[in-house]
Amino acid sequence: MVSTEHCSAAIDSIIAELESAVTLLPAFNGSNSNLATKEAAWALLAKCYLNRAVYKASPTSPAGPFTFAAADMNKVIQYCDLIDNNALLNVDANYWDNFKWDNGSQSSENIFVRRNSDGINVVWATNMGGHYNQTPSGWNGFATLSNFYDSFEDTDVRKGIDLPGYTSQTGIKTGFQIGQVRGPEGQRIGNPLVDLKDRSGNPLIFTRNVSIFFNGEVSGIRTNKYPLNPATINDGGWGSTNDFPFFRFSDVRLMKAEAIFRGGTATGGETVLSILNQIRSARGASALSGTITAAQILAERGRELYLEGWRRNDMIRFGVFNAPVQERPSASEAYKVVFPIPTIALSSNPNLKQNFGY
Repeated sequence: MVSTEHCSAAIDSIIAELESAVTLLPAFNGSNSNLATKEAAWALLAKCYLNRAVYKASPTSPAGPFTFAAADMNKVIQYCDLIDNNALLNVDANYWDNFKWDNGSQSSENIFVRRNSDGINVVWATNMGGHYNQTPSGWNGFATLSNFYDSFEDTDVRKGIDLPGYTSQTGIKTGFQIGQVRGPEGQRIGNPLVDLKDRSGNPLIFTRNVSIFFNGEVSGIRTNKYPLNPATINDGGWGSTNDFPFFRFSDVRLMKAEAIFRGGTATGGETVLSILNQIRSARGASALSGTITAAQILAERGRELYLEGWRRNDMIRFGVFNAPVQERPSASEAYKVVFPIPTIALSSNPNLKQNFGY
């Protein structure tokens, strides 16, 4: 547990340790994405330098505004370029190769992952939004907001596609689920697909609208970022072999674009616009033009990296974590970008001081 007043020293210590250790690490070779490699360390270093201004902020104003030093942004670009030098890493022509059950061998982007083995899996990521009557049976929990869903063009594969070898058996597209839901009869893979019903016998139709206060079992647009191996689904999908990516090459590319935007010196003839359009082209989205804004960079990071664990980090850095959103019409207090330190931790360690505002 670290209070905000200790973050400044902590980020410097992390950077120093990483930079001293990286020369001792092996290079990424395509089969060691679950190990600490040079490329994994460089990706973490790029993250550290990109967010350094956030961790250096005053404990009394953790939401910023932040001052991003050009020297830090140049370090981000340096480490992103080192990763880019590895010919084994590229923006994957098939976005879903990075997430489906064979991503350990098919992805050309996943730099550092949690390998699916010994009971570690991504069933939670698939089931948290799925309905009870889908296959596998979901937990009917999370949904996305309609304005985020609407930010995707229909041609953007990140919005969702019929995945060969998967959708024809499960009835589920990748990406987002909205409207009438289909699935195998009797919730068994191998049976014909039928229109599903909710627990009351009504058509199971996921709606656009969702509330943080009042919901039915069909409220909200659902996600399916990590398609499970259909051969394992009749047993709950627990044997599906999806790796969970912590660092991915497209994230590295977007970090470089942001670092250039924040005052870093561009390299390789690249611009913020050219990097964003490289990603968008690979995903089937239309090209951007003109002067890129901070809002456009954040939006592209959202479309590319949803359900990969970076959104809160990104929104704080871009200064919008507390801003009004659907279902929260008023801004929240700035200090809430950090969490309170639990009372039990404070009482057991006199060196800790409660974070500002709590």
